[in-house]
Amino acid sequence: MRALVIFVLLNLLLGPISSKPVEHNTSRRSSGRSRHHSRESSAGVAGERPGTCPVENPFAGSFHQKGKGENPDRLRSRFVLAVGRYIVRFVEYRQAEELRKDLVALLGSEGKRWNWIERRNKAAEFPTDFGIVNLGKELLDRLKELIPSVASIRDVHPDSKILRTLKFDTSDTSDEGAVHGFCGEDGSVEKIQGRLHTRWTMDEDDENVTSLRKLLLMEKPSFASVLKAEKVWDQGYSGKKVKVGIFDTGVRKDHPHIKNIKERTNWTHEPTLDDGLGHGSFVAGVVASSHNGCLGLAPDVDLHTFRVFTNDQVSYTSWFMDAFNYAIITEMNIVNLSIGGPDYLDEPFVDKVLEVTSNGILMVSAIGNDGPLYGTLNNPADQNDVIGVGGVNYQDRIAHFSSRGMSSWELPLGYGRIKPDIMAYAQDVRGSKIQTGCRTLSGTSVASPVATGAVCLLASTVPEENRWGIVNPASMKQALVEGANRLDGMNIYEQGSGRLNLSESMHVLQNYKPRASVVPATLDLSDCPYMWPFCTQPLYAHAMPVMVNATILNGMGVVGEITSPPVFEPKGEHGGLIEMDFDYSSRLWPWSGFLGLYIRVKDEGEDFEGVVEGEVVFTVTSQPARGEDQLRKSQVRMPFKAEVIPTPPREKRILWDQFHSVKYPPAYLPRDNLDIKNDILDWHGDHPHTNFHNMFDYLREHDYFLEILGSPFTCFDAKQYGALLIVDSEDEFYPEEIEKLEQDVREEGLGLVVFADWYNVQSMKKMVFFDDNTRSWWKPVTGGANVPALNDLLEGFGIALGDTILRGQFQINKHQIRYSSGANLIRFPAGSYLHAYDLEKTSASGRQNTKHEILGLTEVEEGRVAVFGDSSCLDSSYLIVDCFSLLEGLLEFTTKGAASSDLLPVLLGDSARHEQGLGSNSTVLPSRPSDVDFKTASFTLTNPLQCYKNSGTFYKGKKEKRSASKKQQEEELESRTVSGLKESKKPEEVVNLEEDAVHSQGMADLGLETKAQIDPSLQKSDASSATSTAEPSILSPQEQETIQPPLIVSKWSALVGVLVMVGLYRLTRRRQPGKKETSEHAV
Repeated sequence: MRALVIFVLLNLLLGPISSKPVEHNTSRRSSGRSRHHSRESSAGVAGERPGTCPVENPFAGSFHQKGKGENPDRLRSRFVLAVGRYIVRFVEYRQAEELRKDLVALLGSEGKRWNWIERRNKAAEFPTDFGIVNLGKELLDRLKELIPSVASIRDVHPDSKILRTLKFDTSDTSDEGAVHGFCGEDGSVEKIQGRLHTRWTMDEDDENVTSLRKLLLMEKPSFASVLKAEKVWDQGYSGKKVKVGIFDTGVRKDHPHIKNIKERTNWTHEPTLDDGLGHGSFVAGVVASSHNGCLGLAPDVDLHTFRVFTNDQVSYTSWFMDAFNYAIITEMNIVNLSIGGPDYLDEPFVDKVLEVTSNGILMVSAIGNDGPLYGTLNNPADQNDVIGVGGVNYQDRIAHFSSRGMSSWELPLGYGRIKPDIMAYAQDVRGSKIQTGCRTLSGTSVASPVATGAVCLLASTVPEENRWGIVNPASMKQALVEGANRLDGMNIYEQGSGRLNLSESMHVLQNYKPRASVVPATLDLSDCPYMWPFCTQPLYAHAMPVMVNATILNGMGVVGEITSPPVFEPKGEHGGLIEMDFDYSSRLWPWSGFLGLYIRVKDEGEDFEGVVEGEVVFTVTSQPARGEDQLRKSQVRMPFKAEVIPTPPREKRILWDQFHSVKYPPAYLPRDNLDIKNDILDWHGDHPHTNFHNMFDYLREHDYFLEILGSPFTCFDAKQYGALLIVDSEDEFYPEEIEKLEQDVREEGLGLVVFADWYNVQSMKKMVFFDDNTRSWWKPVTGGANVPALNDLLEGFGIALGDTILRGQFQINKHQIRYSSGANLIRFPAGSYLHAYDLEKTSASGRQNTKHEILGLTEVEEGRVAVFGDSSCLDSSYLIVDCFSLLEGLLEFTTKGAASSDLLPVLLGDSARHEQGLGSNSTVLPSRPSDVDFKTASFTLTNPLQCYKNSGTFYKGKKEKRSASKKQQEEELESRTVSGLKESKKPEEVVNLEEDAVHSQGMADLGLETKAQIDPSLQKSDASSATSTAEPSILSPQEQETIQPPLIVSKWSALVGVLVMVGLYRLTRRRQPGKKETSEHAV
């Protein structure tokens, strides 16, 4: 009954895909988790009958040739908009017939003008919050007008129907990383159908391989034996009385390897419950097989399969939504998702995952097959409430395909979380085939069910009478991470807590007492290589704060509070030299939260060299469990250790601009390297600790210290740094930043190094595509870099970039440089050093090789500026030939440091000096696209200029109590546009916030950047108070922590304070969509 109440109260979209009613069998029992609607189901072993799932004219539409690599025998689902068919979402869960009556009362009787489409599926047996209707445009417009005045209706969205077309062959995996779409030779883009997800690594060996390979396989132990599962089995534990849902491609009803297939459900448009691909059967076998040739870890588990992927590996968010709801209703214990994708702003999906775990369901998910690239964590495995699993081989070395951290939700203002949580075997793992027999597969989609099988087995070791009082998403993750074996040679963002250890985790779980903990348990910044990147760059005074994003696990309850704020307790003689500030989840939900640490060395430590130590201490409380009468309380102590050195000289200190980096999501940011044909998105974070990690390591090896600037240029002291490094910048610049930077270069001697990227409006137009999952057209908001914004920044130096896209290779003093997809220089001042090379230009008339200026160096009074048109040679994502030596040479030039690079004499050679300069003030500059609203992606265009905790100026401002009028900020925020940026505040009016209370629903928004901040349209229409004390079992995603607007207190009278608050209220009313008031997401 409680589960039904939860289901009724929760307020998320369930959107079907098929345009016709879909029949589903009823069943005795069912469970599973998946991303969409229940299309078919079956009950038990006998009497199964898959429901029909009609597709209107499955071959409607033309078959179009995709070109090289197409497989004419494979069909693939494609969505197009169904004319006149719409999804109407309601604010609460009720029976479908009741929702139908609401629309009748609003629109009149059904007939030619509109009609309700009845759905017959497993989810239809329970309350829902949406309906599907046929509407004419006139009535649709009328409905949209009426919605604000109708309390029961949230909104309306177009529905779609499924057609089938030829599938593009993706068998070529020469490029590492994700396959999110395909790029034609003309620059056009086609996204893969359905929800974005990682490529499936399906390396296979079976009975048909060569005898030598078979011999090698025979010599390899099974993952169950390596994990010593027999020691657990011998104690009588085998997963019995544990319900697990497998969200995958299905399984045959009488599979001989699996004992207890309790129910199969299908949520796709394909009219089958069976597995036609083999992936679902394999995953189910890894968890539950009893076949001696490929034993699973929990052979007696109760298995429920949720078919959420078609045989063509396509799925939709709505399919998962329905399946997740059904999993909650049927009270699954554990669910496995051997899938994931880059879209952590798919809010309906993310919120539904939170809903699932808040109901006590343990979710295990693959971290992704986008390795060896960094910053490629997949959702939902990157969420705090989910057990994210990476992959290792039997030698305990990381699998090349396993995605690496850190998470990128928090960028640019914050720092990413530590993921994956644990590692499991992912290479050459033996599992079940579709019919019978065993096969070998590789991928994190294999590691995930290995971990899921372990979780099922571990859960069964807890006495049944109190099992689910002890086992919850937090306690199980605590058992896994505390029992894991740390692996040699890997850092924390590669392996998390280490490789799964069954026996140690069982010991933790069987002796478990509800408590809170933090991951990592110890913060030793000197522990190399495990604590990379922190261990490679010691702390020193006058630096940007070092940010660490830890995860709090609360095994005491689904909801908890940090009742004593985190404090740093120094130890030893020198521990007091450390100053820490914190951001944290004041409310932990569900089962978890974040702890953001900002670590600095005090000014008095500028000459100190040695080790400092201390502890971070805080207390977590949760409501009493059933039968208890006192609050549950747990004090957490996290030991801290770090190496401190004297502050390095200015010429060795480089400042990296992170603040102006924009990535997918929230908007469509195209890839930087147009030669990469299988990954259409720029989504790796563009951070020195993600896809620029090799560059970071190179700079450290050459004695440079790289600090991260996550605030505007007005928030750092230029006298401290040799150069500002701007790489692949996408956001706009505040006018105050432009003014201050020019002053810093000309008067303070700051060096400026810019690595740009391609930009061309016509090429961007070719990249537009229709996304069938969100049912919207995607347009690139800018190019590889925002060249018009960079030109605004560089205008004061007489420098500008063009919109010619260039590629090719050249040499500088025997150093090979690859120019992947870069821009040209069209302005540079007289007396500069300019370098032109023969490069291929792509234009409407074809491709031709001509000389183009792409590299320039110049002196500007006290400072120096260097600009290069391409950043791909610094980016580790798809690096072929790096240009780190070129970067070193440019840094030596701009910082005026000791010249050791053999490139610098060539770069400053007499032949490169141009006395006349390049271009003139009349040179036409690239323009911004007129049909794109860049505010959907931009942080600077939607937030007032201010400094954050991630900047050194924040701390100085905090001490000096600097403040400014909040009303002036609000007025400036509303008036600023791309074209009006230069008419804003003066640099001296920059605000330094005194308080930044960051709260999120169990996800570490260390950078204050919540989903609703990034895109106000994502704010919910009805948000509950952050201080809600509702029972954990009925919490909904709406009951989440939000960022409260900071109150800037000045020395004006109380009357002025009241006026400021009124202005703030009016601003938030203007910014929030919908008819209902929501909690503010402001910075």
